[in-house]
Amino acid sequence: MSSVPAAIDPSRLPAHVAVIMDGNGRWAKQRGGLRIFGHQSAITAVRETVEAAAELGVAYLTLYAFSTENWGRPKHEVMALMQLLVHTIRQETPTLLKNGVRLQAIGETTQLPEACQRELAEAMELTAGGSRMTLVLALSYSGRWDLAQAARQLAREVAEGKRRPDDVTEEALAGCLATAGMPDPELLIRTSGEQRISNFLLWQLAYTELYITDLLWPDFRREHFLEAIQAYQRRERRFGKTSEQLTVS
Repeated sequence: MSSVPAAIDPSRLPAHVAVIMDGNGRWAKQRGGLRIFGHQSAITAVRETVEAAAELGVAYLTLYAFSTENWGRPKHEVMALMQLLVHTIRQETPTLLKNGVRLQAIGETTQLPEACQRELAEAMELTAGGSRMTLVLALSYSGRWDLAQAARQLAREVAEGKRRPDDVTEEALAGCLATAGMPDPELLIRTSGEQRISNFLLWQLAYTELYITDLLWPDFRREHFLEAIQAYQRRERRFGKTSEQLTVS
């Protein structure tokens, strides 16, 4: 295992890092290849990011792997992505198990092909005992879907008399989101230079620090993840307070 760089303070690590893995298609196009070539080439970036996060001691790492909107892409690309997902989960599960990484998924996973659902369920069951880090795959996920399904759940509870309307608090809504039980991300990394959050974790990103790099995702490596952590640690997280208030013990 690699050691934690001296420039990183282990006591100030973000508990939860989220990543928008963007730029696979552009990376492939620059090289004269099909978009799926970019997705295939991105596996190394995923592997190094997961390993770096686990080595540092990050508790949760969420990767935006497939959005609800991605279903609108050309059918051949979607099917190729699903096949790649099955292959990658099957290939990487032994490594996750060895390194104590627990796999979870958020999103409308019932929309995935049956083969994907089976591989995902098996991998999550096999790695359920992992206590070093939780790797969360956002699959067929969108922030608006997450908020809508949480609102429906709360509405049902109110209609059934299990909850009063006044009991629908911020905490209650957060408890119905797909990420219930997880800390909100403290750092969001987005590759490809695009400056938007693309319908990802809309509620959860309220106070998240954003780190945007022009690198396309297939080129992202361990050192780039460490650079993002260092940038995060140089920032002052005030949560609406003033700097002076933070210095008062």
